[in-house]
Amino acid sequence: MAAKQETKDGLGAQIMRVVAWPAELTFRLLDYPLTVLQRLFGIKAMPYVFLLPNIAFFGIFVVLPLFINFAFSFTGGTQLFLTDRVYTGTEQYGFLLDCGSYLDPVTCREDRFWKGIYNTAVFVFFQVFFLVLFSLITALILNRKIRARGFFRAVFFFPVLLSPVVVALIWKWILLRDGILNAALVSLGFDKILFFVSPEWSMFWAIFVSIWAHMGFYTLILLAGLQAIPPDLYEAAEMDGTSTERVFWRITLPLLWPNMLVVIVLALIRGVQIFDEVFVLTGGGPGTATQFIVQYIYTTGFTEQVQNFGLAAAASVVLGVVLFVLTLTQLAVARRRDDG
Repeated sequence: MAAKQETKDGLGAQIMRVVAWPAELTFRLLDYPLTVLQRLFGIKAMPYVFLLPNIAFFGIFVVLPLFINFAFSFTGGTQLFLTDRVYTGTEQYGFLLDCGSYLDPVTCREDRFWKGIYNTAVFVFFQVFFLVLFSLITALILNRKIRARGFFRAVFFFPVLLSPVVVALIWKWILLRDGILNAALVSLGFDKILFFVSPEWSMFWAIFVSIWAHMGFYTLILLAGLQAIPPDLYEAAEMDGTSTERVFWRITLPLLWPNMLVVIVLALIRGVQIFDEVFVLTGGGPGTATQFIVQYIYTTGFTEQVQNFGLAAAASVVLGVVLFVLTLTQLAVARRRDDG
């Protein structure tokens, strides 16, 4: 019996050695160049050696395209390569900013650009407000001791795992003239609603689908903040007979503010950059009712018959500056609130 056990143990050890052999070989092959680098640069420089591939990747695919885009914004023509393009100075920016009244896109020389800005501002205002509100309410509910809490947390987070294109296609299938929602309305005796024909309905569903798709991510951030609040504070407030509303405004919200700031900044940046799901859902229509600034940049630079790379680059620079200013403003307001 003991001999059989020893044979079984020996066979198991051999199998483990065979399975572990590729990993062991890989580690040995990696160990040699790392050892050489450590001898050349010293052990203190090794963190920078490990960071170098990421820095190089970031520089090539993020920083370098930013500089190329900035250079394109000062050029004109239809040529693709920067060396073949004509330098036009700030002409592209002047074309974009030439308006009789910045509050009325019709008076602007490039009215589609300002219509995109107007649509984006409306979208961001309502989307960010309701996204943060619903995420906060959902996080507060999921933080309570309710039945199947883990299940509901997974359900609310599930849409985040889907591709924005998949989300848009699902909701487009639901909202089409002969889609599921209209079929339900007809079965209840109502008339069909052409959701993608009315500008108001199109904007509403663009905001709704965006909130539905991304709310789980921000709920998770707020839920982590709620769980980090010490339970002793709530127990002390309960012993003092403090009302639920006062506990929320005096304890929960102030301690949750750092997470709220992260959520607001991320939601604002993503809202301004909205493109993929709305482009698939409405195509920017009807007309230009849901054409946002990123779609304007995309169509101007890539899909129009005459591709204006310089104008698209200038519009993207303007968008980047606006995002940078908004982020700095939010951070400054938050810092002043913390200092006060």
